[in-house]
Amino acid sequence: MMSQPLVLGIETSCDETAVGIVRGRTLLANVISSSVEEHARFGGVVPEIASRAHIEAMTSVISQALVEAKISLADIDAFAVTAGPGLIGALIVGVSSAQGMAIALDKPIYGVNHLSAHIAVDSLNSDHALDPAIALLVSGGHSSILQVNEIASDVRVLGSTIDDAAGEAFDKVARILDLPFPGGPSIDREAKAGNPLAIDFPRGLTHASDKEKHHFDFSFSGLKTAVSRYIQMVPEYARADVAASFQEAVVDVLLRKSLAACKESGIETLIIAGGVAANSRLRELSIQRCEAAGIELRTPPMGLCTDNGAMVAALGSIAASRGLPASTLGFAAESGIGLSKILW
Repeated sequence: MMSQPLVLGIETSCDETAVGIVRGRTLLANVISSSVEEHARFGGVVPEIASRAHIEAMTSVISQALVEAKISLADIDAFAVTAGPGLIGALIVGVSSAQGMAIALDKPIYGVNHLSAHIAVDSLNSDHALDPAIALLVSGGHSSILQVNEIASDVRVLGSTIDDAAGEAFDKVARILDLPFPGGPSIDREAKAGNPLAIDFPRGLTHASDKEKHHFDFSFSGLKTAVSRYIQMVPEYARADVAASFQEAVVDVLLRKSLAACKESGIETLIIAGGVAANSRLRELSIQRCEAAGIELRTPPMGLCTDNGAMVAALGSIAASRGLPASTLGFAAESGIGLSKILW
């Protein structure tokens, strides 16, 4: 067990090559190199391009993080790396890099789950209790409500998307509205000039008939289709109003179900994490609704919402601090895994 472990974390699950360094719960460095511009002309992430970008950026990102933290590689107590879920080629670059350093320096390594790492970032630069909590994890690839009983060993999925993730829906609707990729920031900016109540778009899986089978699940494909049909039926539509109304529908459903999970579980803390947690309307409305419901709300700083190495290092630090066994060298990346594994 380490009381204040110095951990270097590597995140390469998608298009960010990211390295974070933490000491205990204190963030020392967080460096990100994104290949998003290389994917923009394709309207989405191209796995082969992402993998090659990770290889090209890895050494410089690690070096920059060490400089930012004012330490040397030899000072590191343990390594952590995202082992899944994610793009398999991208994951392999990170896992191979981290295991190579762990072997060379004879240090322990923790293969960590990307989903749990997004929640663990809540621990940084704070002293509040991490668990129990309800977590709303929303990103380009994931939309889940999680019950966090113990962050490094016991996270239970209460609900998840049955089709498009929220971030994926933002990307697809942005394409429909002729807004640039990535769609989340584009729609957020456009929506600021629009009326969120202008169009009553559907709220998926919120009817009474959905409660038994899909109580905490999400569905955004029908909403995407509704947006497409609306602009076909209304040729002179106001793009800002469509963006704002679409965004409102997504945010409303995310918060409605998350707060229901808090109420029914008796857990009075809600953590919102993942790339979509940077959405300004989600942040604004979550404050209002959590205050009204008497729920403690915790959201990461904007810079720690999207994929980053700090969250990986944070989960590795928690595992080391709690005396959990390190991963066995040679563990493999797993692209499609859910939360059946938190640590490898």
